Parts: sequence; structure tokens; C-alpha cells
Amino acid sequence: MTVKRMRILFMGTPDFALSILKRLCEDGEDVVGVVTQPDKPKGRGYKLTPPPVKVYAEERGIPVYQPERLKDGAFEETLRSLSPDMIVVAAYGKILPPYIINYPKYGCINAHASLLPKYRGASPIQRAVMNGERETGVTAMYMDEGLDTGDMILSERVAIEDDDTFETVHDKLAQAGAEAISRVVKTAKTGELPREKQNGNESTYAAKIERADRVIDFNESACAVHNKIRGLYPFPRAFTTTPCGATLQITSSRVADDAEGVPGEVVSVCKDGFTVKCSDGCVTVTGVIPEGKGKMSAADFVRGRKITVGDVLGAAPVNGNDE
Repeated sequence: MTVKRMRILFMGTPDFALSILKRLCEDGEDVVGVVTQPDKPKGRGYKLTPPPVKVYAEERGIPVYQPERLKDGAFEETLRSLSPDMIVVAAYGKILPPYIINYPKYGCINAHASLLPKYRGASPIQRAVMNGERETGVTAMYMDEGLDTGDMILSERVAIEDDDTFETVHDKLAQAGAEAISRVVKTAKTGELPREKQNGNESTYAAKIERADRVIDFNESACAVHNKIRGLYPFPRAFTTTPCGATLQITSSRVADDAEGVPGEVVSVCKDGFTVKCSDGCVTVTGVIPEGKGKMSAADFVRGRKITVGDVLGAAPVNGNDE
């Protein structure tokens, strides 16, 4: 049976979700409401700032809901009043209770930023880049009560290039997610959606990025160090310590030729930065954020005599301000 219009409730919060919501609207779908996280204080003045999804929805005249909680049927009355045929979820940020997951006729569909069953969890994009993956993607899946364990519908694949960062891969995946959900909705209106069970034996978990994950270990290979730096840029950023114990966030790098030295030692300086010895090979650091300073080129950091050949990074305890 062909369905001309489907009532869609959208649940999402950040820019990744915004791309998908925009595509649904551009496709002319009937988005009956948007559920997003409450406004959060941001900046030095801690001004309450709405999520990107909310700003766009209000501009389009779409009703916006920002429930503090969903458990124990807190959103059930609103859900029934909206009566969605399908719920689309993208980086919403809260666990959905069964009464929401099981409500819509055509399913509660999630756009997850990985090729499931790999990289289930909170940080699939960052972990994929940090692990040196050459490919990732977005999987459209039926939600269940597990953590990204539901049956898969379809996927969109995205290449990870050598110079990609978390930011650039995120942007590519946001577009891939929009395409995936667009295909899902169109297919659902004309026929039955496919279902493919995930192979749990092939699953991996992308845990939330903690402070310890951000610390650069120069005892790892140059490729591993470089992947960590690009996988955590622009947020939350990898860091090390200078000989005086100050934290030094590293925003950009490249793999360099090997040189003599101990892991963490600055073995040379060049026109665009400085080169650090790793266990296998070297990395040239090209961008930094020194403790208490703004973002700058590594070359400017060198010219300011803040680092020199022979210095060893990472030897001091990690206890400074890394924000």
C-alpha cells in the first residue's frame, strides 16, 4: 500500500541531527513535531542557548518539545496527541523508553553514525578516525531497548581520507545520514522496509571520550598519534605536557620521516612547526593551543621560544588545564 503523507516526529539535538531534519523538510515530509534537549548555558556569560535543531524548527513553524525527562510516561500524552506514523531519531542524547520506541506504526528509526555493528555507542565518529579506519558510514536502524543493537534497514558509506578530522568526517556523515533517512521514509511509504539482524560477534563499542583518551602517548606509533590528534579535532582535542608541566593541546599534525630520539623528544623544528619522535616514526606538529592561550600555528609557538629541540613532551604529570 502506498502512503502519500506520513506523520513524522523528529528527535535530535546537534548539527548532525539538523542535516537530517532539513532533508526531511526539503523532501516535503510532514514533520509534526521536533523533540530536542533543553537549552544549555554557553559562553562566558552562560547564556541559555537553544540546540541547532530547535532554532531551525521554530523558523519553519514546527512545534518544538524539550522534555526534561521521558521516563514513566512523562511524554506519553504529548506523543499520543502528535500521533506520529514514524519517529526519526538522530543524536537526540537521551535513552528512549519502550512506550516511545514501540509507538509508531512504521517504527522508531535511528540514524547511527557508523557501519553497524561496528562502533556502537556514544563516540563512533571520533573512535573510527582515532583507530585509523578507512571507511565509515551511517546506518539507519530500528531502535530497540539495547545500545544501537536494533535491526538494520540500510546504510550509506563514507570514505575517511588521510587528512580528514573528526569535523570533516562528521560533516560528510551528516549528509550521508540525511540521504539514508530520506531513502528510509520514501521506501516505507511505498512498501515494507527491510530488516537485517546485527551480528553481535562483530560488534565493537565506541565509548564516550574521556580525559584520559585525549592524552597523547608518544610511545605509540606516529600513525596512532596522528590519528588521535585528527580524530579529536576540533573537539575535545588531544593534548600533552611541556617540560614545565603546562598542557599543550595539539590541533593538527602530519606523519613525518623517522629520526633518532626518545619518544616525546622534539627532534627538529621546521618552517611550519616542530617534529616529535614516536615509538615508530615521527609526527610534525603544525597547530597548537598552549595552556591559557588561543589557537596558534606551531611555527609561532616555536618562534615564541616556548619549545626547542631536545625538549621532551609528555614527561611531566598531566594535571594542568587542558580546556
